[in-house]
Amino acid sequence: GESIKGYLAVYVNEKMKQFFILVSHLNQPSFQELLSRAEVEFGYYHPMGGLTIPCSEDVFQCITSCLN
Repeated sequence: GESIKGYLAVYVNEKMKQFFILVSHLNQPSFQELLSRAEVEFGYYHPMGGLTIPCSEDVFQCITSCLN
């Protein structure tokens, strides 16, 4: 997949909408929560090759805008 330096491509909900997040956000507690949810739902298998996160785009954007 494509990547931007310092960013990670993630796919959100079943529409697989692609977002780019700062790699540094991965350590944030709110994001860790999303990641553990993704792990429960998908395990470590990510069909798109990126990180797939099982939440609505609204929730995802709310969390990431809080981090920025």
